[in-house]
Amino acid sequence: MSHTIKKESYIYPIFIMGFLFFIFGFVSWVNSILIPYFRIGCELNHFQSYLVTFAFYIAYFIMSVPASFLLNKLGIKKGLATGLWTMALGALLFVPAAYTRTYGIFLAGLFILGTGLAILQTAANPYITNIGPIESAAKRISIMGLCNKFAGIISPLIFAALVLKASDNELFRQLNQNILVGEERTAVLDELIGRVMTPYAILALILFIFGLFIRYSSLPEMNLQKQEKEEIATSQKKDSIWDYPYLILGVLALFFHVGTQVIAIDTIIGYAESMNVSLIDAKHFPSYTLICTLTGYTIGVCLIPKIISQTRALQICTVLGLLLSTGVVMLSKQVDFMGMQVDISICFLMLLGLPNALIYAGIWPLAIHGLGRHTNLGSSLLVMALCGNAFLPMVYGAIADVYDVRTGYWVLIPCFIYLVFYAIYGYKIKIWRIR
Repeated sequence: MSHTIKKESYIYPIFIMGFLFFIFGFVSWVNSILIPYFRIGCELNHFQSYLVTFAFYIAYFIMSVPASFLLNKLGIKKGLATGLWTMALGALLFVPAAYTRTYGIFLAGLFILGTGLAILQTAANPYITNIGPIESAAKRISIMGLCNKFAGIISPLIFAALVLKASDNELFRQLNQNILVGEERTAVLDELIGRVMTPYAILALILFIFGLFIRYSSLPEMNLQKQEKEEIATSQKKDSIWDYPYLILGVLALFFHVGTQVIAIDTIIGYAESMNVSLIDAKHFPSYTLICTLTGYTIGVCLIPKIISQTRALQICTVLGLLLSTGVVMLSKQVDFMGMQVDISICFLMLLGLPNALIYAGIWPLAIHGLGRHTNLGSSLLVMALCGNAFLPMVYGAIADVYDVRTGYWVLIPCFIYLVFYAIYGYKIKIWRIR
């Protein structure tokens, strides 16, 4: 008995999941502008500002396994609703954080937002993977990626439109040069940070209402544990999650991949600012990167699996990612981009969005297939790997503070070397044995 849903029933759950992935992207990728915004408003250095991504994504590491047990107990619909309501609480916490201009409360709110997302991701990824044939899972994940990255394109722009003003360039200059001091400086910073209260209060309300909708919707349940007997026969009666090397290696691959992806998006504003591009202009760069990612997802939807297999696409994308990341740190030339004078390396950084689109979609089905009763736990481990978004930007920020923002991108190289290994060989390893 297959655990996939019949093809004629795909449309409704895919539509619901697509909207969920839109929410994932909207909440996650707004961090790219929160980082420089908090760096100014809360007077932080690079390392401190990347605590935004750390607090947000470390929740994936801490909460993913508890999320799998929660989902086993509640089921898909109640679990998704719980995740959305948790996110609503985290968004609401931005109000007192902004009112008191307390960075620690912002970080707590981001951690709670990340906790809600960990619950949602633990449910949504295996759901969309198993809703149809495994060989076309990358195509379905690519469709979800389109929703995710479209939200990522518009979320920094919407946030910037709501909280930034045309006159802020002069304000930021006065703050950076310490022209504003004392009570005047405090009042300006309080007003600047206070601008986030209304957007996040509205976001909290939207998340709460959508949670109610999911809870009482007709979204089909999918109990993967019912496949235990069927999958045990094909998995040689493996009793532990650690008996699946391709999963464990895939978890590490996903850790490196999401870290490289968030570095390419969340650091690019700071990199543009190092080229004397103002924050008002630099706010567009994450969207340019995500447009490249959106293009990659579109290619995946069109080509996988009829023209190219998801495994071959993964191999091509990991090699391309290694070449582009090498270009970021090795090649330098002044070019004109959208009327701005920038170094060509920032163009390579933007183009990383293209191969990064299909790496996630390629890793997940290769790592999750054939786990049977371990599917929820395997999914939790893969979601835990999203904490790469927490750690790798911190490594980048530490290097950037010691050397410079460009040198920090050397962290990309070893990550892509491992991704090439997994795409070519690592996913084939079915048993821990040195031959």
